[in-house]
Amino acid sequence: MKISSPLFDRIRVKPSEDRRARTGTPCCDWPGCGEGATHRAPKGRLREGEYWRFCLQHVREYNQSYNFFAGMSDDAVARYQKEAITGHRPTWKMGVNGKSNGAGGLDPDGAGASDPFGFFRELGVGPWRPDGERAAPERRPVRNAERKALHALGLETDANATDIKAKFKVLVKLHHPDANGGDRSCEDRLREIIQAYNYLKSVGYC
Repeated sequence: MKISSPLFDRIRVKPSEDRRARTGTPCCDWPGCGEGATHRAPKGRLREGEYWRFCLQHVREYNQSYNFFAGMSDDAVARYQKEAITGHRPTWKMGVNGKSNGAGGLDPDGAGASDPFGFFRELGVGPWRPDGERAAPERRPVRNAERKALHALGLETDANATDIKAKFKVLVKLHHPDANGGDRSCEDRLREIIQAYNYLKSVGYC
């Protein structure tokens, strides 16, 4: 293989000339130019994906005079630039595509909205809920003391006032000394039940 072969150009520190650039290079599209076309230039609006092929000198001249908005009015240019913000895709005002409440928006309770993947519900944002699922009633936060009192009565945190009163009556009858033949071994447990019930009653739980 000869030293002047183009295959050595990739490893030369300073090649004398770039023979690869001229190999198979088409001719410049500029009228009357016979140089190799080494650069691409877009043909313009409405011809996206099409390019002229110019030499370095003529691609510079072409770029200096290139105007994408040539032939468009000022209003058309402003409209094009505004639509470019959304990628020239259609947009709508907030709420116009949902279930209308007569005022051009969604129902106040969010009945027209759904969250099939539970994304917004997980973030605790908005009234969205999975399709077919009813909105759960709002519940007050359960404090540790309330949780402990409910546990003393053998109830879960979702117990309501009716459940608490019914459970209290059952436990009092079960642990009262009169119901156990005067046995006072359950007095501590009975005292705990009464204190738990009184606390839940004082905080408005029942």
